[in-house]
Amino acid sequence: MSSLAAGGEVNPLIPHTAEIIAGLIAFSLLYFVLRKRVTPMFEKAFAARTEAIQGGIEKAEKAQREAEAALQMYTKQLADARGEAQTIREEARTQGAAILEEMRSKAQEEASRITASAQVAIEAERQQAITSLRNEVGALATELASKIVGEALDDQVRQSRIVDRFLEDLEKSKK
Repeated sequence: MSSLAAGGEVNPLIPHTAEIIAGLIAFSLLYFVLRKRVTPMFEKAFAARTEAIQGGIEKAEKAQREAEAALQMYTKQLADARGEAQTIREEARTQGAAILEEMRSKAQEEASRITASAQVAIEAERQQAITSLRNEVGALATELASKIVGEALDDQVRQSRIVDRFLEDLEKSKK
């Protein structure tokens, strides 16, 4: 009845009831097969892809955290190394100053020792010169006294006493 139009003709736009039932059965079978077979595969693929993406994100976040931790560790090590280098430089400066001071004191001691030994040598030469001068002055004085007195003053002890007395008189007259 519905397939017949008002004038008794068959309307081509309205399908037959058998076609509607066959289409409905075919659609239901196709829907059932797709729902049971294909949809789980798509869901499984989507789940795997979601898992892979999520795992990749987690791995990336983990790698980023590890990289940040490594960066912090390297930064700390670098700071420690710089501090240690600064400490070593300060120790080297301190040791250098100590070595310089030690070398200065050794040089001062060496200079003092050389000065002292030179003073001792000068004093020894002075004493030697005084002794030599006394002997020469004594010999000349004895010779002069021998000529003045007219007698020989060859006795060494007497000669020595005369020279000593003469030098004492000279020293007293200077004062």
